[in-house]
Amino acid sequence: MPEDRPTLPPVRLHSDAELARDALATPLLARAVRLARWAGPQTQVGVGGELVDEQLPAAAEELGLGAAIDDGPAYAGEAWRVAVDTGLVDVEEPADDTDSGTGSVVAGDNLALVTGGSPQDVLGLWLDALDVVFADATAPVLEDIAAAIGDDGEIDLETLEWDPEAEAAFLEGVLGNLYLLTVTENGAGEEPVPLPVLAASMIVPDDMGEPTDDVLEQVSEAMMRLDDQFRLLEPVGLVEYRPVDEELMAEEVDDAGPAALGDDEDVARYGMVRLTPLGLYGVRARLLEAGIDAPAVGDLADKGAETLLDGLAHFPEVSARAETEQWLARREPAAAARELLAAARGDDGGAPLRRLHCQQALTLVGPAAEPSVRAVLDDAQLGGLARVWLAERGAADVPAPPESMIFWLAIDTIAAQLAAGGEAAELQDLVEGLVAGHSGFFDAAWRVDHPATADVLEAMGRLHRDKQTAKEARKAAFKSRSAH
Repeated sequence: MPEDRPTLPPVRLHSDAELARDALATPLLARAVRLARWAGPQTQVGVGGELVDEQLPAAAEELGLGAAIDDGPAYAGEAWRVAVDTGLVDVEEPADDTDSGTGSVVAGDNLALVTGGSPQDVLGLWLDALDVVFADATAPVLEDIAAAIGDDGEIDLETLEWDPEAEAAFLEGVLGNLYLLTVTENGAGEEPVPLPVLAASMIVPDDMGEPTDDVLEQVSEAMMRLDDQFRLLEPVGLVEYRPVDEELMAEEVDDAGPAALGDDEDVARYGMVRLTPLGLYGVRARLLEAGIDAPAVGDLADKGAETLLDGLAHFPEVSARAETEQWLARREPAAAARELLAAARGDDGGAPLRRLHCQQALTLVGPAAEPSVRAVLDDAQLGGLARVWLAERGAADVPAPPESMIFWLAIDTIAAQLAAGGEAAELQDLVEGLVAGHSGFFDAAWRVDHPATADVLEAMGRLHRDKQTAKEARKAAFKSRSAH
């Protein structure tokens, strides 16, 4: 894997079966399926596969979007385009001996997947439908289409001032930011995100203090474009969206603009959006296709213990526990404990964190792990971990550790916490507790034969709040480096 390949926090997805049911229930795909079943050899389509104008009222009626709904034919046309582009219907070209300029349709091979395919087949159909809608959402708004058509009969993109690649990249970026807010621990999660926040995340530079009037104007323009796009993306089930208040759009916008709004209700009037569970699946699929590492909980369940323990280094606590539970569910407890302990050994930079995650995983194995844990009591790298685990379970006959093992475990524990990026206050408490609990801690610690000894002692010098003790830690780090 390339070093610069982006990695996102893991997402917890619903099962494929649940997501497939959600996909079939989305308004747009449900309409496309219904029209595919309604269509037959007498259904006429234009040269591009679209329903001819004369067929649209009947199609709208079939969908329950008849004359009482002004946009019924437009909704029917959109659903039909999805049916064609996802292979739910196949277009037959007009016969050579006819000048009607229209063709007809037959059921496509993919229509059978709706009832006879696997959940993955259904999700594949839905992703194809999402591609269709995404293309529509990033298409230009043609208020005067005639003025945009050049002498050659093609649409002049320069006249439209429309860059299709830039437009697609912008919407992909917005969806990526929404995904990140959803999967990041302590992020937005289930809460909807204000449209101004998403627009600003793409336009306002990170190092900008107070946005300029020009930047605020760009944010406002992006919001209105996103409002149109999310209205299109909601029927395919990607998002739940509260549109921009139409009364608000008619009001005079003050100089401060949406970025300056502080009241929750005021912000909500500018639009609120959240990814659905199906939307999380869909955006993740697009991220993976773009080469972005977007892990999901369960990805490591069929991997070896070393891969699991290394992978958990990038997981938030809740996701790490869920991933470990899925991994353990596929294994016999005693065998899983042995595999975890074997994977926890090592002198590489990731080993301390592997041992920490191993200890946490063993708490989920339960009593069945005890024989495997007792088997490593004399292991220089695992003996301290084993004693801690046994003591926490109230096990009897746990031998006292030699002093060398106590200090080795102390260095290993702090190295793991440093690698995990723990909270500074928690690390300070850990460091100060270790020093206070062992007289002459640094005199013994610098001699510990652990690859991270010097780095840990330097960190203790930064973290300890007592200046004299911090100075002793730095001296010990110097001794360790000199000795090794």
